[in-house]
Amino acid sequence: MGSRARRKQRWCAQTLTPLLEGPDPDMQEEGNKKESSWEVIREWFRLQKGLPAGNSFSVSLHGSIPVKGQDLRLLLGVLGCPLAPIPLVNDPIHRIHIKNTPIENSAAHYIIQQYLAATGCLKQQKCMKNMYSTGSVKMIRCETEISSGKNVKSLGTRSGENGCFVLWQMLPGMWSLELVVGENKVIAGSDGKIVWRHTPWLGTHAAKGPQRPLRRIIQGLDPKSTASLFAKAQCLGEKRIGEDDCFVLKVAADREAVMERSEGPAEVLRHVLYGYFCQKSGLLMYLEDSHLTRVQTPENETIYWETTIGSSIGDYRDVDGVLIAHQGRSIATVFRFEEVSVQHSRTRMEEVWRIDDVVFNVPGLSMDYFIPPADIYDASP
Repeated sequence: MGSRARRKQRWCAQTLTPLLEGPDPDMQEEGNKKESSWEVIREWFRLQKGLPAGNSFSVSLHGSIPVKGQDLRLLLGVLGCPLAPIPLVNDPIHRIHIKNTPIENSAAHYIIQQYLAATGCLKQQKCMKNMYSTGSVKMIRCETEISSGKNVKSLGTRSGENGCFVLWQMLPGMWSLELVVGENKVIAGSDGKIVWRHTPWLGTHAAKGPQRPLRRIIQGLDPKSTASLFAKAQCLGEKRIGEDDCFVLKVAADREAVMERSEGPAEVLRHVLYGYFCQKSGLLMYLEDSHLTRVQTPENETIYWETTIGSSIGDYRDVDGVLIAHQGRSIATVFRFEEVSVQHSRTRMEEVWRIDDVVFNVPGLSMDYFIPPADIYDASP
């Protein structure tokens, strides 16, 4: 009861809206959150069209939030705490019936077994019950390209903000993330049933659809979670990433799952994740996922938003017998296009991250630490 009481003091109760995994900068005055998140995103791109090149300090439509602050909110909305497309597989991943399994799936299973062996998970003696990690990030907002079909206009300048994060994880499926960049703080978590996020400008939001893992965890930070995510993957073939020849594995959310994540005029069409595993070392070298949403505007326009994140993963180091990736770089692209128009906009952003500390089996860490905020907890069935 003490933990719940503290949570209620910390969070303000409010009506919940579903978590959107695209950009969600709030173009409104604080406390006025009646517009939907997708309307807010549309206003952000409209604002970009009206800015002269290189101007990153203009005043927003409401005259309250500088554009530089909006850029950072866009960065945090896209790269702060995205989720993987599918839930983790709870079945033991070392069991597979070859007889009735397609060759694409059996090949992927073999590659994942090699990955587990390469990271040291197969010979691990101690059972890893929980994990604590800290790290630093630099988020960089690059330019936006706006095309009218004939001409392409580039807006904005390359600018970055430094930050740090703390991540706790307890199996199965519980995690808690605090990320601070600039003057903004994003808090997200899961108790194994509910995934939620809190930002100062949008408040607290619960994710719709199946419970899915934090993308930051499967970026080489927890090999077992990565293996569980790709347990039912398909092997698409081979591709060269940098100097390494890699096997390409694919997982995708099914139609029913993406439909559960749709909200109002925003319909999620697909969410796909590709993992690139080095043929020589067996390690995960690159992750790429693509998230496509269709939005029907009040003016009956059909607008598509595609968010793509590609992450290079490296600097593997031994932590208690397990190889953990200690640094990487993610490049995200938010692509906006219309169904009947040649006009489109493309915004590119980056995150460079480094892991500073990793500790397994932290004494005293309990399930109480992962209790959701009071407003979400009280609203849950």
